[in-house]
Amino acid sequence: MADSEHIQSNVRDSIKFIRKRTVERPRLAIILGSGLGEFANTLENATVIPTSAIPHYPKSTVPGHGGKLVFGRLGSIKVLAFQGRVHFYETGDIETILYPIRVAWVLGIRTLIVTNAAGGIGSELRPGDLMVITDQINLSFERPYTIGSERARGKALYDESLRKTIEGVAEDRRIAIAKGVYCGVKGPSYETAAEIRMARHIGADAVGMSTVNEVSLASRLGMRVAGISCITNLSTGISDQKLSHHEVTEVANLVKHSFTSLLEGVIREIGKK
Repeated sequence: MADSEHIQSNVRDSIKFIRKRTVERPRLAIILGSGLGEFANTLENATVIPTSAIPHYPKSTVPGHGGKLVFGRLGSIKVLAFQGRVHFYETGDIETILYPIRVAWVLGIRTLIVTNAAGGIGSELRPGDLMVITDQINLSFERPYTIGSERARGKALYDESLRKTIEGVAEDRRIAIAKGVYCGVKGPSYETAAEIRMARHIGADAVGMSTVNEVSLASRLGMRVAGISCITNLSTGISDQKLSHHEVTEVANLVKHSFTSLLEGVIREIGKK
């Protein structure tokens, strides 16, 4: 595991590079998952920074993850959009997953919305559904650590008031939304039918290959966190259909209008408070 002093030095280098390219100081950020990156293109007065140009910043290799930091505005609200993310299976290094969260914290982000594409486990979930995350199960078996901060025992990872805001906006805009528990695994292979039965038995409603470690660190640092999953497929054993990443991005593209509308409404509501 990387030395904390070395990590802090790398983050400072990244921040210095970013600060030279934008004067924006957003307090809210959103991580856009597989096939969901188009929301970043709706931001106004945008400054786009390719992550490949940022010193020490991890590089995404998965289709549907743009690899950009987009600083922009939604009306008067300053937003940082992470257009794409890095997954554990791409690097085998937990710090590459946590690095964007460390950068966000030092940039001043205090509210974080995480999004992802996920396989549905819950009996009522179908491809194309949106699900607000109420809690998570971390089956990556990684323990995200943090520099100089620990999460208080009993503190919820996902902020209840943000969840209620998401549900309220969905109701106002007539966007159907479920709620449930997200289960995170390492990947990259899709889960077996037996593994899905296990995940369902322990309380999971959806499963994916991201999010859980990012959220753990963000919460420990003190960010308010909300999460939204786009159900892009039914998991193995729930459906007989063979799973593929193409299917994931294809379904995410079909729901982009409702997804964008939901995020826009949520960010505007957060900006009022």
